[in-house]
Formats: sequence, structure tokens, C-alpha cells
Amino acid sequence: MAEYVLGIDYGSDSVRALLVDAQTGTEVATSVELYPRWQQGKYSQPNKSQFRQHPLDYIESLIVAVNQLWNVAPAGAAEQVKAISFDTTGSTPIALNEHGQALSLTPEFADNPNAMFILWKDHSAIKEAQEITAMANLSKVNYLKYQGGIYSSEWFWAKVLYVLRHDEAVRAAAYVWVEHCDWMSALLTGTTHPNDFRASRCAAGHKVMWHESWQGYPPNTFFVDIDPLLDGLRDRLSAQTFTADQVCGHLTSEWAEKLGLSTDVIVSFSAFDCHAGAVAANVKPGVLTKVMGTSTCDITLASYQAIEDKCIKGICGQVDGSVMPGMIGLEAGQSAFGDLYAWFKNLINWPLNQINFVDLLDEPTRKALIDKIETQTLIALGEEAAKIDLYDTHVIALDWVNGRRTPDANQSVAMAISGLTMGTQAPQIFNALVQATAFGAKAIIERFVEQGIVINHVVTIGGISKKSDYIMQTCADVWNCSIDVLESEQSCALGAAIYAATAAGIYPDVAAAQSVMNSPVAKSYQPDAEKVATYQELYKKYLRLGQFVEGELS
Repeated sequence: MAEYVLGIDYGSDSVRALLVDAQTGTEVATSVELYPRWQQGKYSQPNKSQFRQHPLDYIESLIVAVNQLWNVAPAGAAEQVKAISFDTTGSTPIALNEHGQALSLTPEFADNPNAMFILWKDHSAIKEAQEITAMANLSKVNYLKYQGGIYSSEWFWAKVLYVLRHDEAVRAAAYVWVEHCDWMSALLTGTTHPNDFRASRCAAGHKVMWHESWQGYPPNTFFVDIDPLLDGLRDRLSAQTFTADQVCGHLTSEWAEKLGLSTDVIVSFSAFDCHAGAVAANVKPGVLTKVMGTSTCDITLASYQAIEDKCIKGICGQVDGSVMPGMIGLEAGQSAFGDLYAWFKNLINWPLNQINFVDLLDEPTRKALIDKIETQTLIALGEEAAKIDLYDTHVIALDWVNGRRTPDANQSVAMAISGLTMGTQAPQIFNALVQATAFGAKAIIERFVEQGIVINHVVTIGGISKKSDYIMQTCADVWNCSIDVLESEQSCALGAAIYAATAAGIYPDVAAAQSVMNSPVAKSYQPDAEKVATYQELYKKYLRLGQFVEGELS
């Protein structure tokens, strides 16, 4: 009899459910469900860098996605599911009241964005992040030394403080704040009450300043010195954390019924999407796993012996067990990758959605035409950009359209493009944007190497890595290393499924589960030796442009 596990991947726009045969690693069925309120543009204000998601989007989409599986999976598959595990974006926190209920699930806060999940890409809290960094630098113990030394507006404490400062009603009602990934495990096991709630090692270590050496989180006095509004919150967080291969509990009867499963199904603790994706990619020391989507997240591993007492500067944290138990998980990433390409597509297609075509075309024809043009835009740009002679490249761009995550977090920096002339056309600019994203990734790789972390190979997952030979070959040439692209279309969900199989006891540890369930390689890219030197010169121009822009904005 088959032993199935479920991996659930919460991305920025949708939830993906993946049913895997744990004994063979076969991906049996998958389904994707978009968040309905998010698709309508509710609760977000991009011009203010405010991105919020309603918990009902997560709940309703999960129920639909999982039940869709049973329409395509083998008969009786639901009865053979042993465990379920989640991965989500992060840092994506939300406030709970003293009863453990998400504030936006109560009538009073149902439409208040500050009571909803604050999505990873929300950059409202730049000021708060700077204050946290400044306080850490003044403290006798630098509590950011295991998080790269710089706190980001994308992370937990900055977002919490921003809301506490700007919304008196939420401040009065909020008892504790939790990460999305942890909330999912708690929700399905009935452990959302603050007395029962437990946190994942992944989220706590990388975004919430947890570290074993200070018995959980920095002392309450550290947070009070930043702002008295944070007084006591640290003490309401669970000081003990759990890796994603450990059991959180079993499905409640309510959730078993909603998902068509039984209460025997184990729910593991959760992780962030990129960490789970790295597990599916068989991550190991010396290999960087890059999740390439709207943004990127870069994950690698180091042994205790390799790390020793090193504190890697400018990254998103080094956490014992955040990816695999018994290893230090290292995280970095870019705040925009696919988002940069999407920005340019929307920019040049702006007239299509603004000019009134009603007199020229009927509405269905107009919509179909616009959809076709928008779908083909990036494909056409990539085809033309790939033809550009590298030695005639004069346009240089930065990838900081959504700030900079790493190296050295700074969400206040801005993108720039230089070298434009009357002869510059859209393909030349797009080519510069692709190079910029590759250069931004190269800066991360160089930082790891400078700090003594070996990186000699890259494995990529995510939509972009599967869609564009041009982008991937550019990356191989810029990074001057081989790149493997994974076969799985749902690598993050597959990584969650590997955690689930371990928690269920189907395998003794994550490594054993990986050996059977990880994704095969679909395609590989090798650097073109003739282009590497030229790209190195262009990379120097990218760095100089970045130094100029950051200096002008500081």
C-alpha cells in the first residue's frame, strides 16, 4: 500500500498542493489555487510598499487546492496520506489576540490591513529596521551577528513595530505576533492559543532574532530600548523552536473534514519556501540553491566545523537546523528578480491598458489582444536581447527596484539605468536588466566566498529557471560556474513533502528522505569561457553604479 505525503507551498500569489508517493518520490498529483482577495488587489498599496494578505485567502485556497487533488489522484489516495507539511513566504507575520485568533478573522478587524499578514515584500518598516540595527550596534552583545549584522524591513520585529506605532486599535488587541508558516501548522493542529503555540526554527532563527546562545530571543530590555511598545512581546514568544522534520501534532477533526483527510494525519512544523526548496534540490555544502521567482532566495549549508565562530556579514542569517538538522543553514537573496522583468513589461505595455480602444475593438477582442501581447512581451524581449553582441553592451542597470535584500540589506536604495542613448531600444534595456539580476546574484556568491563559505556549483528552482535559456545562460556566464535546473515544477512543495515524510517516520531523517524523493535535474548550463572576462568588466561597472546610487541616496 502506498504511503502518501502532502507538501503545501504558499507563494506570493497562490498556494500549491503536491501529493507525493513517499516510497518512490513520484509526484502523484498537484493543484494550484490563486488567492481571491489578493487577485483583486485588496489591502495592498504598492506605491507605499504596503503588501498585505488576508488569512481567509490562505484558508480558502488551501481547502480548494487540497480537495482538487482528490479529483485527479488515484482512488483512495486521501486515506493513505500519512503527513502534511507547509512552507510559506517570510517574514510574513500576523497579530493574534489573547485567545490565539488572528485579528483579521474577527469582525472588528476583518478589513483592517494592519491586522492581516504583512507579506515578505512589504517595506513599510524601513525606519524601524534601521532603528533595530542601530540599537544592535550599540549593545554590548550584537544580537544581529547571526543575521548578517543588518536588520531588514522585510523581517518580523520591524514590521511588528511599524504596525504598533501606526494602529492604536491593533496595538490594543494584539497579544502576540506569529509567522505565517508557524500559523499554518498551529491552525491545523488546534494549537494557535498562546499557551500552546510553538515556533519553527527556520522562521525564528532567520527573521525573529532567535538564537540558542541567548536562550531564545534578545532580552526584553533590548526591545524596550528600541521602543517601549515592544515591552513584553519577547516573553510571549516560544523560546523553544522546532525543525521542520518534527511533529507539531495531528489534524483536528474540523480540518480533517475540510481537507478530506483523517485525524491520523501528522502535521509537521513548517519552514520558509526557499529552505524547503533547497531540501528538494538536495542542497549540501559547496552548493548554492537559488529559488528564482518574483524575488530570489539563496540557500546553502555549512558544517559546524566549517562555520566555527564565523558570523557571515550581510546575509539573512545562519541558523542551526533551519534547512537540515545537524547543519547550519545560510540564507541570502534578492528583493526582485522576476519582479524586475515584470516591472519592465508593465512599463512598456502601459498604453495598452490606458488607451481607450472601445471605438476600435469590442471589449472581448480588446482583452484577448492585450493578454496575447502581454504574454508575448518578455518572450520577444528575451529573443532579441539574446542576439545583442556582448561587446557592444553599453547600458548598465541595477536590480534594486524593490530595494536590496543581500548582501547588506538596504530597502531604501533604488534602481538605476545608465548608458541610455537615442539608439537604445527596449531589448537593450531588457538585456541590461537581465544582466543586473545576474550581477546581483554574483554579489551574493562573492560575499559568501569572501566570508569563507565555499560555493562552486548552483542549483536553481522556480519558474524563471525553467522558462528562459537566455536568462540562465547569462547567469552561468556571469557567475562563471555550472548551473543545474531541477525537473520538479513544485520544488518547494516537494521539499515540504520530504519534511512530512520524515516527520511521519517513513524515513529516519531528512537526508534519507532526500535520497529517494529529491527532484532530478532537467537541464544544465555551463559558462562560456569567452564571455566570462567581459562580464567581469561589466560587473565592475555594475558595482560602481551601485556605489554611486547608494552614495547619492545616503
